[in-house]
This record gives sequence, structure tokens and C-alpha cells, in this order.
Amino acid sequence: EAQVLRGYQFLTAKPMLLVVNMGESQIKNPPSFPYEHKNSDMVALAGKIEAELAQLDDDDAQVFMEDLGITAAARDRVIASSYTLLGLMSFLTAGPDEVRAWTIRRNTPAVEAAGAIHSDIQRGFIRAEIVAYDDLIRAGGMPEAKKQGTVRMEGKTYIVKDGDVCHFLFNV
Repeated sequence: EAQVLRGYQFLTAKPMLLVVNMGESQIKNPPSFPYEHKNSDMVALAGKIEAELAQLDDDDAQVFMEDLGITAAARDRVIASSYTLLGLMSFLTAGPDEVRAWTIRRNTPAVEAAGAIHSDIQRGFIRAEIVAYDDLIRAGGMPEAKKQGTVRMEGKTYIVKDGDVCHFLFNV
């Protein structure tokens, strides 16, 4: 059935993110809506409060959020929900000058993830050095992570996980 409908682009078949603006008094008990759509999510936020939070430095904003009972900034919740609904995730690359996040679809093999960076890397893919973000931070850097044995060598079929730090080895 889904195969037949795929070419029609019905709005009801698209993922739907509802962003609901509420008052400050509703922060602790956000409203719920009986919305029946199989691929949807709702993010309730207090727009006025979020605008004020955006003007504060990080430490002051964190204290203010704790006082109001806000667990995460609305911007972060909207992005996370969008990624989930669209089936997206991020992996990281780290070099001496730059750390960068790359967005790919969930369940993407390493060779295709390499293609998100550059088609030459995908074409000449040999293998990927993979370390989980938390393991890399705990180790204090890639050389230390290698010494601790948390860096793995993976091939083309490895399914990249959300938050993996990848170093792709290739030859073109």
C-alpha cells in the first residue's frame, strides 16, 4: 500500500512537528493535544521566555531554566525532534583545526557516510576509525583513545551510530 502511495506526496504521509507556544504559567504542565498522526511529535515552548533565555549568557540561562523547570532549550528540543521525525542523525569528524558534525540518515553504512563529506572519500574508502564521542572525551583525545583501545577499525558495511567520531581512511 505504501509503495502505491509513494508517488503522490500526500501531506498526511509526511512527518509532522507541532510547535505549540504557551504561556509561562503552563511550563510545568504543558498542554497535550489529541492529535492522531502516526509520524508526528509535539514540542511545547514558552516563546517569550525562550527569547529572554537566548539573550542571557549560558550560566545565567541555566539557572533561569532550572528555576522555571525547563529541562532543555526549545531550540534543542525542536532540532532533536526534527532529526527523529526525519530519520536523521549526526556523526563527527575531528582534525587538528576543526571538529564538524555531518548529518546523515539513520542506518547509513560507513562508506555512504564518508560520501557525505566528499565523493572522493566514498570512492576510495578503505576503512574507518570509529570511537564513541563519550569515549573520546573521557580519553582526552584520539591518540589517548587509541592507547586505551576504544578506537575500532570498521569496514564499508559498518552502520554509523549517532555521535560516532569517524576518521575515514581512503585512497583515490
